[in-house]
Amino acid sequence: MMNIGAQFYTLRDFCTTTEDLAETLKKVADIGYRTVQISGTCAYDPQWLKTELDKNGLQCVLTHIPQDRLLADTVAVARDHDILGCDCVGLGCFAFDEEEGKRLEDFQSLFTPVAKKLAAKGKYFMYHNHAHEFIKKDGKVMLQHLAESFSPNELGFTLDTYWVQVGGGDPAWWIEHFSGRVPCIHLKDCAYGPKMAALGDGNINFDRVFEAAESAGTKYLLVEQDDCGGEDPFECLRRSYAFLKAEGFE
Repeated sequence: MMNIGAQFYTLRDFCTTTEDLAETLKKVADIGYRTVQISGTCAYDPQWLKTELDKNGLQCVLTHIPQDRLLADTVAVARDHDILGCDCVGLGCFAFDEEEGKRLEDFQSLFTPVAKKLAAKGKYFMYHNHAHEFIKKDGKVMLQHLAESFSPNELGFTLDTYWVQVGGGDPAWWIEHFSGRVPCIHLKDCAYGPKMAALGDGNINFDRVFEAAESAGTKYLLVEQDDCGGEDPFECLRRSYAFLKAEGFE
């Protein structure tokens, strides 16, 4: 059974202090979400966050950790995730740009040790895509090159339905393609423009996405809407939650 959750990057403007973060956790729980990804928030003590999560009946299943901290404090990051009861450690982006010298080889040299250290501590390193990973190099998109550079046990993918579609890919196909490596995915709809939209307000075929995710072993469907187009982000998360509930998810 896949569970639905909220990606806190959507609410980053409401999480700039621990007081605001605590209030935002309560508001998300009041919508009905029981699962969250913590990303884009203020700094926090992991024990404090665990207490606030428990207070609101929430479980953190994934994070995005800044690149510098992942590289410098990998073991400490794993220890923090032990406190949170969270097994997936995410990197939100890597600016692949051959012209600026940010190459696949650089990612490998930087993050292979991180992935191995996290795996040794029982954590799973997860990479979140944007559209630029669909630039082709030697006949393959960068995302495929990235997958082939790490073992499935060392690198998973938080596939983002919006960014896959904007990059020219089929979200359901890529979820199927990475079966076993997608415990968490990001759900955001893609409307004409392209622009980000609450689930059901755009044109992504979510029936296919849900089928693919279930067969690929996905556990968590995390709603993210980086840009709410001037709408209240809480209302956007509420609409997406209602869409998923109508589809039979909890």
